[in-house]
Amino acid sequence: MRIAEYARFDAVGLAELVAKGEVTPGELGAAAREAAQAVNPRINAIVETWPADDEPTPGSTPLAGVPFLIKDIAVAMAGKPMELGSRLAVGNVAAADSALMVRFRRAGLVTFGRTSTPEMAYSNTTEPVLYGATRNPWDLERSAGGSSGGAGAAVAAGVVPLAHATDAAGSIRIPAAHNGLFGLKPTRGRVSMGPDFDEVFNGLAVHGSVSRTVRDSAVLLDQIRGPEPGDPYFAQEPSRPYAQEVTRHPGSLRIGVLGQAWGGRRTTAPVADALSRTVRLLESLGHQVEEVSVGLGVDWEEFLLAGARQWTANLTASIDELAAAFGRPVDSSTLEPPTLASYHYGKRVSGAEFVAALAIRNRVARSLARYFDTHDMLLTPTLPQLPLPLGALAEGAEALDGLGWLRRLFDVSPFTAAFNVAGTPAMSVPVAADAGTGLPVGMQFAAGYGHEGRLFRLAGQLEQASPWSGRTPAVWAGDQPGR
Repeated sequence: MRIAEYARFDAVGLAELVAKGEVTPGELGAAAREAAQAVNPRINAIVETWPADDEPTPGSTPLAGVPFLIKDIAVAMAGKPMELGSRLAVGNVAAADSALMVRFRRAGLVTFGRTSTPEMAYSNTTEPVLYGATRNPWDLERSAGGSSGGAGAAVAAGVVPLAHATDAAGSIRIPAAHNGLFGLKPTRGRVSMGPDFDEVFNGLAVHGSVSRTVRDSAVLLDQIRGPEPGDPYFAQEPSRPYAQEVTRHPGSLRIGVLGQAWGGRRTTAPVADALSRTVRLLESLGHQVEEVSVGLGVDWEEFLLAGARQWTANLTASIDELAAAFGRPVDSSTLEPPTLASYHYGKRVSGAEFVAALAIRNRVARSLARYFDTHDMLLTPTLPQLPLPLGALAEGAEALDGLGWLRRLFDVSPFTAAFNVAGTPAMSVPVAADAGTGLPVGMQFAAGYGHEGRLFRLAGQLEQASPWSGRTPAVWAGDQPGR
């Protein structure tokens, strides 16, 4: 199969070809590797590839035989490195599959590599010292987002149709917005973190994916959802598969619009224009759309301080564990300045301060839940600005402490983190593009706890009404001459 043909299909489409016997998983794998070789030198999204060791049965699942990439953090694949984008964890090799990896295998996905992440996934841009910067396929001088930036760039460039991603403050939705992809952050408890973790960052982090089509994300979530024994959270199982929701009519939804972010960060003109166009599209589809004011239950400074304490305390424990395991120092030889500053900040967080931060989490969750008592969804820009130039986020970062670094991250992405704190699902949909630059602009839709089905129904409708699959970036595997 030629790359140009391979890149035209989404994951479900490729699996259908395998089920019909029109192509083998091996041929798809060869096309994916060729695509990676063609574009990865320009975008630097993939850290490592390896020979596939899975032999899925064609037609056994809706994704059987599809090439797949996992993020270099949070998912363990037996015998394969997981280095967390950090010099501190170089050489870390998983002894066994995590629960999620078992589910990826059962889904018939053929995992052949890992994608780049910022150090410890602790940034909104993927520019780790260990691997170097991942570049946005739409504009190579701009960020691909983070922390799932490697996944976002690889999918956008046509290497794979969907890839594993994680999200603790926007790390699925930010790369989706940067790269013109669909990305849904599931409800807390929807996908297990087991068996090595009960939760990550006290329930802020979740597993998911980025994809070029809505149905791919829905089908994958069907394959990986559900608890494992011992999980601390449980999200009620949906009434029907998410794959079926994509083609169901969403009805007339009551959608609130929050155009300006919590904390006072102003939405830039290109994004505000895209938001206005999205509102008009929603109204044309029969939805009731109105501007709203949505409280977090705390002021922005309280939100930031609680976040810094919760994040850095968790980060510090992980760093200490890695340093002990590999006998490495915790200093500038192993950690980047923002990570090291956050480590030292976390060391000073007291037990009482940490418990108070969890109480803030509860207040935010309760406040947002009350909003969803009266509205089906909340619409915001995913980000208040277009993708930043590479290097912009790190300017002057060596002078910041742990609170200052989190403040900078949340200033760049002020709309996303609240839904991780609340545990509710949210998605970024690439319904718009900036007229001046051609860069994609993501719109975020959030729903109440457990309502991924509602999001998938609207996403499917928007995909039909304003298709984005025909838009491809400057670096696109399908454009390779003679391939």
